[in-house]
Amino acid sequence: MAKDKISTFLGFCIRARKIVFGAGSVEVQRGGVYLVVVCSTAAPNTFKAAVKFSGRFKCPLMICRCGLEEAVHRPGCKIAAVKDKNLADAIIANACEEYEIYAGGVQG
Repeated sequence: MAKDKISTFLGFCIRARKIVFGAGSVEVQRGGVYLVVVCSTAAPNTFKAAVKFSGRFKCPLMICRCGLEEAVHRPGCKIAAVKDKNLADAIIANACEEYEIYAGGVQG
């Protein structure tokens, strides 16, 4: 149920153009990022970049265990950043086992 809600909120982000896809696009953001989402199948360097972005923007990092590509309808997408505070808060509030907040430590 929460997985469906998060997918819906990500869809709202896409329609409102309040999300950017890919490490390069996230890298050039100057601010206004409220949530970084990384796919659990991302390469180790991509995961390290996501942790770096989370620290840089002082926002939570969420790990998508059900395939970020399918959730955002972008083939090959392994990292995304939400640029709307309300939508980011709604996504975080519905965190579940498929979308979990990263608390540090080793990715498992």
